[in-house]
Amino acid sequence: MAKGVFIHRSDSIYDDSPAERYQFPPQYLSRVSACIGDWIIYYEPSKIRFSKGYFAVAKVGRVVPDPSAPSMYLALIEPGSYLDFVNAVPFNGPLGIVERGVLNEAGRISGRAQSAVRPLSDQDFNRIIDLGIAEEADFLPRVGAAPDASGAHVLQEERVPFIHEVERDRVAYLGSRLVRDRLFRRRVVTAYDARCAITGLKLINGGGRAEVEAAHIRPVEKGGPDVVSNGLALSGTVHWMFDRGLISLADDLEVLVSRQANDGDAIRGLINRTGAALCPVHIADRPHPSFLSWHREHCFKH
Repeated sequence: MAKGVFIHRSDSIYDDSPAERYQFPPQYLSRVSACIGDWIIYYEPSKIRFSKGYFAVAKVGRVVPDPSAPSMYLALIEPGSYLDFVNAVPFNGPLGIVERGVLNEAGRISGRAQSAVRPLSDQDFNRIIDLGIAEEADFLPRVGAAPDASGAHVLQEERVPFIHEVERDRVAYLGSRLVRDRLFRRRVVTAYDARCAITGLKLINGGGRAEVEAAHIRPVEKGGPDVVSNGLALSGTVHWMFDRGLISLADDLEVLVSRQANDGDAIRGLINRTGAALCPVHIADRPHPSFLSWHREHCFKH
């Protein structure tokens, strides 16, 4: 097994869906096969406008011939392993080149940097992961209340220091459901600018924490990935209704209200005046039709 970098473009001609599969031609078969059972990092080239750089991590489950495209192959991503970074990691950042395996003996960028699939050392993997999932204080778990100057109790947020340790097991960290939920929340809340997609409200508490929660459209326990396009920023009450199928979204993001809701008019009164869910600026972050379709078919009470 070996770690690797898979180049993915948002405008790719390949049939890629990063959380599910990566399509590639036969010349990369040996390199991709070496990654089976191990982790890879997705990279979007810097020449792409608004490039995300290194933007996600996933684990390769198996490699199969593509049944719909002769001579092509698919790297199938292990379900539940994909995770968007909360921070885009540039190829050449403030600390220099982060993927040092692409440098030649003279310290210059070699032709390896042009390979769509390339091996990645454990050291480079750890470095990119550390940068990609470093957290900020205002997105960390709530730890209790303390009195403010007036004596009232105000919810506080505590920052857990992000420690760069060579010995730390990043793989175990990436597999933690608690960690993944926290990172998913930060990524979704950021994409929606801390605003509820249904009500349009942007509420921030006294400690600077956004009121909205990160809802999976297709739940993790039902095979939903930790990708922003499978997420919505929702206030607590709306999140509760969404999970219980009292509301859903059409593919055009129109908000649907269940006929089984006991107070449909009140629910409609919560919806922002457009009647449709607000969505992130970046197209790749917007709710994917496949996840919306799953929610309507398996969760929504028609």
